[in-house]
Amino acid sequence: MSYEAGKYDCIVVGTGHAGCEAALAAARLGCKTLILTLNMDNIALMPCNPSIGGPGKGHLVREIDALGGEMGINIDATYLQIRMLNTGKGPAVYALRAQIDKKAYQQRMTLVLQNQKNLHLHQAMVEKILVDEHKNVRGIETETGAIYYAPTVILCTGTYLKGEIIIGEISYPGGPNGQRAAEKLVDNLKELGLQLGRFKTGTPARVHKQSLDLDQFIIQEGDPDGNFFSFLTEKGRGLNEPCYLGYTNEHTHQLIRDNLHRSPLYSGKIKGAGPRYCPSIESKIVLFADKEQHQVFVEPEGLNSMEMYLQGASSSLPEEVQISFLRTIKGMENVQVLRTGYAIEYDYLVPTQLKPSLEVKSIGGLFCAGQINGTSGYEEAAAQGLMAGINAVMKLRGKEPFILKRSEAYIGVLIDDLVTKGTDEPYRIMTSRAEYRLLLRQDNADLRLTEKGWAIGLVTPERYARFKAKKEALDQALTMLKETVVTPGTEKVVRLLEAKGSAPLRQGISLYNLLKRPELCYSDLVELGLAETVAHDVGRQIDIHIKYEGYIAKQLAQVERFNKLESKLLPPDLDYSQIRNLSVEARQKLSEIRPVSVGQAGRISGVSPADLSVLLVYLEKAYRKN
Repeated sequence: MSYEAGKYDCIVVGTGHAGCEAALAAARLGCKTLILTLNMDNIALMPCNPSIGGPGKGHLVREIDALGGEMGINIDATYLQIRMLNTGKGPAVYALRAQIDKKAYQQRMTLVLQNQKNLHLHQAMVEKILVDEHKNVRGIETETGAIYYAPTVILCTGTYLKGEIIIGEISYPGGPNGQRAAEKLVDNLKELGLQLGRFKTGTPARVHKQSLDLDQFIIQEGDPDGNFFSFLTEKGRGLNEPCYLGYTNEHTHQLIRDNLHRSPLYSGKIKGAGPRYCPSIESKIVLFADKEQHQVFVEPEGLNSMEMYLQGASSSLPEEVQISFLRTIKGMENVQVLRTGYAIEYDYLVPTQLKPSLEVKSIGGLFCAGQINGTSGYEEAAAQGLMAGINAVMKLRGKEPFILKRSEAYIGVLIDDLVTKGTDEPYRIMTSRAEYRLLLRQDNADLRLTEKGWAIGLVTPERYARFKAKKEALDQALTMLKETVVTPGTEKVVRLLEAKGSAPLRQGISLYNLLKRPELCYSDLVELGLAETVAHDVGRQIDIHIKYEGYIAKQLAQVERFNKLESKLLPPDLDYSQIRNLSVEARQKLSEIRPVSVGQAGRISGVSPADLSVLLVYLEKAYRKN
């Protein structure tokens, strides 16, 4: 028996990382928001690796934080260790990664949701999206018959849509960590005309810390306190819990090869495509048969837990095989498995059915974010959730959607890739996906995005004041460096150049140009009293800005050309079948994707440069005619 349970401005389905950010964004922007969870004890769950960040992913977290999201703040309050990766490379690919106390992360995020004004939290299984005769969302219905009305709904269902857990020859319906799968909602989405696909992901066994001989592993520590994800964080937790590195061996590989016929990946039981960049141990043994060993990282799941996560050893082999191959690894001879590894197959929404705002093209007011859109990872999910939450509010207020360009943020790259190109495997963000990655560094996310977050209303006055102070300090320092000229006889400079093994000056030069020498940095000038002390992040910004000025200028010129094509908008009702000289494939793809601009059209597979020229000529003729 159905009954009316309440009316809201926005309903968010799911409390994973996408759902948390979506609901917080909508509520903080003043909308009466309902967020529904399958299990109140599993809010912000990390069913796989208890870590956040890394190349591309860490950039997303910094961007979420710069826009006023919660993930970065939550990480800084609950990490076990934090470290900067890729420091031997250029600043474009520097990336923070944190090992998280997963229970602490969940508990803190749950409290944030419970204490958020305008946000109501409820445990329920959603089975139906209610849509009116005009194909606009009206609300949702739960399995208990509760009907909640709202003009916007955001689906953040993760890997729960018809989820199936698979371990060897055994399979059963379920979501991550033994939760229930959402069955009837899938049927409802298909009834609404939405196209779904099937993906696979997996997770390794969790083992008891005391059953490991940790002396046999290589210790992997984090950085000394001083790295943070949030631009608001001033002081770290002071924690540096070690992770450990071990290796498989030929005995491990042979045992796995002998049991491949029992692996659902190779027996044909698993049909969905899995994540390319996080393969199972079985896949590694087959695909990289020449490798004598593979890395296995042993990572703690929490300060008050004996569970250790085995990154690199994801498997869906039968339980007894998993135990056997783990015991062949040095240091794991007596390992005790607490939770068996498994694969999970689940349905996802083909993301080319979405607008760049993450609203479903065919159903007004219905938004999707996270793994339902075919992505993998907590960070990709949270980024989409934040954008969906913002755009649901923009929709309610009759405003233009908030869209980040590929040239503005990794979030823009992520969403544009999904809605323009789609994906035939769980999508993972990487620095190599960004054409303008020197501009989209993790260190300058606030300089790129905080003004935008402030304009939307999501950035708090405290955050904005700190951002303005940082920007002012940076501008003042750069101006001083340009205006201060030193000569070959300046004693302090002579000492500095000798100490650094740098060539002496032949003529007067500004401190700005002096810092273009690779062996010098702003802190050297501060030590000699030639420059004022600034915050560490400001000093780092100064060094990057000066040393990479030429490369940055080239990318800015590329962005200018990119923006010209992005600014040439395509009518949403354009009939591509009537445009002469377009290729058959281009007509088909353009009619299906319905790009918003010529720039987006050019990124669709099957649309050639010749097709773009035809579109540009068509737009020019239409402009002159009108």
